[in-house]
Amino acid sequence: MSSKPRPASKGLVPTAVAFAIWGLFPLYFYPLRQVSAFQIIAHRLLWSCLFVLAWIALRGELSTLRATLANRSIVWRLALSAALITVNWLVYVWGVMNGHVVETSLGYFIGPLVNVLLGVFFLSERLTPAQWTAVSLAGAGVTYLAITAGRPPWIALTLAFSFATYGLIRKVVKVESLPGLATETLILGPISAVYLLWCESAGIGAFGHGAPAIDALLLGTGPITAITLFLYAFGTRLLPYSTVGLLQFTAPTLQFACGVFVFHEPFSRTRAVGFALIWMALLLYAAEGLRLSRKSQVVTA
Repeated sequence: MSSKPRPASKGLVPTAVAFAIWGLFPLYFYPLRQVSAFQIIAHRLLWSCLFVLAWIALRGELSTLRATLANRSIVWRLALSAALITVNWLVYVWGVMNGHVVETSLGYFIGPLVNVLLGVFFLSERLTPAQWTAVSLAGAGVTYLAITAGRPPWIALTLAFSFATYGLIRKVVKVESLPGLATETLILGPISAVYLLWCESAGIGAFGHGAPAIDALLLGTGPITAITLFLYAFGTRLLPYSTVGLLQFTAPTLQFACGVFVFHEPFSRTRAVGFALIWMALLLYAAEGLRLSRKSQVVTA
């Protein structure tokens, strides 16, 4: 006698795959290091736009997209979220291509704790003492890294705050994930196309002027971006939030491994102390999330 898989079990694989793809993105973007970060992001936005529009058309959901575009309030908010994710992608790609993969991983390690702070300030959420301790530990780790390096870890902080703010906006905007992504790329896609045409006229365009593998990777940025976001949106709707919170650490862990073991970026003992404080904060945050989730299940049982 077979039993149907529970919705949560259906969501586990697509969510885990999405985070794994994000974690291995340094391996995808590193071969493009001869292409400027601006051109890579322009290609990513343009091909994402075309791919998502084709996808929506095949699903017969163009009417949903038209309804989204007709709502000015939603469009303005999605324009802001589009700007934020563009900044996030640009800084991430620049960091990967300039030997800062470890610092990009740091940004996504502290991102969940930035989410917590934004929830406190903008959504009036309350933190438990353990959660406040986790946020304080992460703050101490970032401060330590800034002092020992002689500069703030601006790549990590930009990635953490831009992605967390992007997530906050998408959380409060009442729009489905696919029409929302299509709207964001429609806002930026034409700008990207104009920029790429200018690059061609200026003689600095990368597409069609190098190895076929480079062209394929640039084209592939669109589908891989859209598919990963779709897997994430599909899977996380079926999973408990605490499970998503644990799975999301897969991406920065894989990024960190790529930086240290594949690209052999320096990871000194001094730097390890700062990371250790942040990892302790994340462990405490994850453990508290599990405790609260189990407590909620007991109450509702």
